[in-house]
Amino acid sequence: MKPAPTRVARTRAETSSPAKLITDAIIARLEAGVSPWRRTWALSRGHSGRPMRACGQPYRGINALWLWVVADTNGYVSPTWMTYRQAAELGGQVRKGERSTVAVFYKTYIARDTAPGPDANNGDDDRTRRVMKSYNVFNGAP
Repeated sequence: MKPAPTRVARTRAETSSPAKLITDAIIARLEAGVSPWRRTWALSRGHSGRPMRACGQPYRGINALWLWVVADTNGYVSPTWMTYRQAAELGGQVRKGERSTVAVFYKTYIARDTAPGPDANNGDDDRTRRVMKSYNVFNGAP
């Protein structure tokens, strides 16, 4: 009888952050003599334009650059990217063995500090809050 698999808890230091993953990939391309922001592959691989979400909205910021790099590296011709759930909602299915890549959600907002305690500022000041999350996306190429 096989022992039940154990789940290994990883600390934040052991997991690769999206920022490190993206930075390392861009540095590797620069060291190889390729400027990822020049998009020379758009003409040679048949797809053009910015990477798009399944809803048709283009990605912005680092996601646009990162998904261009991933598309070029893997030879994807579709500019459309979606999460597993979005693929299912659109009637699609991610094929077994397909690999996802990371996309980043970043938002800055102003929050009023109303928490009681010794460090509280009596709700008089607004504080800037930042949220960064990552999620996995798949390319829509058939």
